[in-house]
Amino acid sequence: MAQPTVPCIGLIVPPAAGLVPDDAALLYGDRIRFVARGLGIASISPTGFAPVMHRILDLGRSLRDDGAQAISLMGTSISFYRGAELTEELRASLEHATGLPCTTMSHAVVSSLRELGVHRVAVATSYIDALNERLVDYLTHEGFEVTAVRGLAITGVREVGEVSAQDLIALAESVAQLDTTAQGVFISCGGLQTHGVIEPLESRLGLPVTASSPAGFWDVVRLAGLDPSAQGFGRLFRLTAAPLDGHAKADSRLSRHR
Repeated sequence: MAQPTVPCIGLIVPPAAGLVPDDAALLYGDRIRFVARGLGIASISPTGFAPVMHRILDLGRSLRDDGAQAISLMGTSISFYRGAELTEELRASLEHATGLPCTTMSHAVVSSLRELGVHRVAVATSYIDALNERLVDYLTHEGFEVTAVRGLAITGVREVGEVSAQDLIALAESVAQLDTTAQGVFISCGGLQTHGVIEPLESRLGLPVTASSPAGFWDVVRLAGLDPSAQGFGRLFRLTAAPLDGHAKADSRLSRHR
């Protein structure tokens, strides 16, 4: 009897090594095969992003040729830093270049906040102030109210992955306390290790919490038409959000931008 085919999802990740983030196995085990390609950013900053943006479409085609059924650009700031219109243009260009349903981590964040029913959001990041300002602009354009934002001013690709869970929890709690009208918390930067952070924060704050990397996986798994539910990453993964096919998701996005 033939073995069932394991679904394959493609990821374009900022680090040059092109490794699949640890969250993939933590969330989905061997249910899904993830393949990745690395952009090779020099730093988490506009000057670090600009020289590699031209590589995104070619990396997408490479992932398609490797069997990917859907693709995500798994870097939050690299997809929002040029503004909301160019974020959507980037997603559409990647979709056109590959012929596959495509998304970005910034699209994922927006979808996750909407799924959680969060309109007023407190934002904790790894970023420098220039990126924090652009993130606030992006979220505002997408219809959210940012109650407060605080960043760690990290630009090193390796250093961002070394931030401890304790430091992330303290940062998120501090930004939530700046304005207690926040309906949820968002932790931004795909390189931050947020496993073991989201559920404790939700318990302490009594609010839904989402973060870049897990939201990115949730989003692209749904986009591929698969079940995104998982354990250990908070409310978002316990919701019974139906999987979406690529055409349905694209139609939904178009309707919101009209």
